[in-house]
Amino acid sequence: MTPQQLLAALDQRGYATTTTEHEAVFTVAESQHVKARIPGGHTKNLFLKDKKSRIFLVTAESESPVDLKRLHPVIGGSGRLSFGSAELLGELLGVEPGSVTPLALVNASPEKISFVLDRRLADQEIINAHPLINTMTTSMRVADLIAFLSEHGHETRILDLPVPPDESADSGAGQNDAAIPS
Repeated sequence: MTPQQLLAALDQRGYATTTTEHEAVFTVAESQHVKARIPGGHTKNLFLKDKKSRIFLVTAESESPVDLKRLHPVIGGSGRLSFGSAELLGELLGVEPGSVTPLALVNASPEKISFVLDRRLADQEIINAHPLINTMTTSMRVADLIAFLSEHGHETRILDLPVPPDESADSGAGQNDAAIPS
């Protein structure tokens, strides 16, 4: 699916979105000036693989630290997690590094990837994500994103993601919550 086809699919299903075009951004740090002009929750996306080669897309709030060493038991991974390769990313989600987004799940078989959404993002009204390309950001209601992904067979598990130990005292995060089906 192309970005234009994705945006058309969202529109055809009646989901209200706003898409902002901007220069290419590849990292959260590079996107600061873009995020400053777009209200709502912004994402960082972790394309991860566990020891049994199960694949996870973890979408966290862009400024929230995530403790990757303690993430696997929270999301149901087996052993330590590693980042999936660019080749695997393209094969499963149809995007390149820098364009990873929960919206890319429309290109993936639900049996091949598990989706986890950070509770800090789920608690926002609006979520901002790339529509398969890092030169645009699409804003939509979190509930609409979850419904859209459900229409494509993807369950959204909303979890409190673990933060590094030196930061957990400040945020109170890091507890594993039960999964919330879409």
